[in-house]
Amino acid sequence: MSLELNDLMALKSLDGGMSPYEQTKLSMMESKRPNGASTTGIVLGSVGTALAVGAWIFAPLFANARSKEAREAAYAAKDVANANFNGLANLVAANNQNTNATLDRLIGTLATERAERIAGDVTLTQTVNDTQTGSQASQLTAQQAAELSSIQSVQQNLLNQAIMGNLSENPQKVQIYSAPQPCGCPGCGCNG
Repeated sequence: MSLELNDLMALKSLDGGMSPYEQTKLSMMESKRPNGASTTGIVLGSVGTALAVGAWIFAPLFANARSKEAREAAYAAKDVANANFNGLANLVAANNQNTNATLDRLIGTLATERAERIAGDVTLTQTVNDTQTGSQASQLTAQQAAELSSIQSVQQNLLNQAIMGNLSENPQKVQIYSAPQPCGCPGCGCNG
């Protein structure tokens, strides 16, 4: 037979009328009844035990999932880093190619200019040497030959004009002209 809490309280209120057996029975029943602290302890102990068992069972699964996520993130970061590195390497290679092409063009231009300067110096040197000492045989370029021919033609034309007497201060023939004057006769009225 089990007594409810209301029954126990009613019996307790009859303090004077209980036998020693009833008093012992009542105190035993009260000691077995769970109070708030013991209930909280039992609940917390049970929850703690359940969490400990759950952590013991599921911790490796959670750790494995987290490590897999970290591994995937690391692989993704590696792929992005490789792509960035390859892109940068391609830009550097293109820049080097452009620089090399520019240097090649400049070197070619300088070599061409140097060759032209040397060729002009040789022609100039041969002409000066021929004029001063006559020690080298000269070879005129086509432009030099045309200029020389033109100069010789002008010189010959000027010589001919000088011999013929056609060179003067005024290269065109001038005829002297005077305007008509009135007659100088006194009273004649001829007007001319």
